[in-house]
Amino acid sequence: MSTLGIAVIGAGKMGADHARRIGRTVGGARVVAVADPDGDRAKEVAAGLEGAGAHTDAAAALAAPGVEAVLIASPGPAHEEAIGLALARGLPVLCEKPLTPDPAGALRVLEAEQRLGRRLVQVGFMRRHDAEYEELKGLLDAGGIGRPLFLHCRHRNAASPSFFTSDMLISDSVVHEVDAARWLLGQEVTAVSVFSPAPSAAAPEGLRDPRFVLLETSGGALVDVEIFVNCGFGYEVRCEAVGEGGSAEIGGGTAMAVRSAGRRSEAIAQDFTVRFADAYDRQLRRWVAAAAQGGVAGPDAWDGYAAAAVCEAGLKAAHTGVRTAVELVERPALYR
Repeated sequence: MSTLGIAVIGAGKMGADHARRIGRTVGGARVVAVADPDGDRAKEVAAGLEGAGAHTDAAAALAAPGVEAVLIASPGPAHEEAIGLALARGLPVLCEKPLTPDPAGALRVLEAEQRLGRRLVQVGFMRRHDAEYEELKGLLDAGGIGRPLFLHCRHRNAASPSFFTSDMLISDSVVHEVDAARWLLGQEVTAVSVFSPAPSAAAPEGLRDPRFVLLETSGGALVDVEIFVNCGFGYEVRCEAVGEGGSAEIGGGTAMAVRSAGRRSEAIAQDFTVRFADAYDRQLRRWVAAAAQGGVAGPDAWDGYAAAAVCEAGLKAAHTGVRTAVELVERPALYR
């Protein structure tokens, strides 16, 4: 079995994490090129990978010998250009979310794929590869709790990065619930409302945290999301599905519980790379296998576009305080 040569675009936290996984926990692939505008950072990541070259731009990395697929983990505004370069070479792509920062850019990606006549772009919504989410998806698809009525979602971080903005609560965090809800329910999001309580005392000045987001779907279900990125105690993602015949919840945690000195305690993950470590591994394994055959194994460019459109509506709702409809183009045949 041949080893898939991968170019990693972006050597920040996510790019470095993906690069470490490839070839160590993910077989059948190796990193042959790393690109980042910060040349020192690219060299640092490449130095830990046998045979990987370091570059300061995506075009040079994609032109490196042995590149057969591309993993994009650069900042969102740089995604469209890197995807375009990859598609021009007919290379399969795994792109971290967002596909693009806005639906207009995502539509251009859809158009480029349609000109090729095949799907090459996969979006890194890793929750679809998480064992608990997969179990819930199977239950809902089988009608195990009847027709879904509600999804109650909680998404909490111990603390937000210094660069985090109020808009990013929607575009960088709630976007995961948007994709998960679309996938779990098999429905599109049709409208978004955003509510903001008084900011938490732990939130940096100017950050509207927490927020409460309400999604309406094409099948008549309601999805509520509590997004709280400075909760203080750890990283927590939960989802409860309520149907006509029952309910099911995931994300309750399965860590070891310790009873001592009259107390019961258990550890709480502090970071998404810990909570979803297995999901990231499964995502990469599946993508590598699919990319070797020139395809995708997860959310595609249409899913990236739909998520961008919902987030755009969510940002408008957050800024205006008004329920905002989601506008989607007709789904192209390639993505049906």
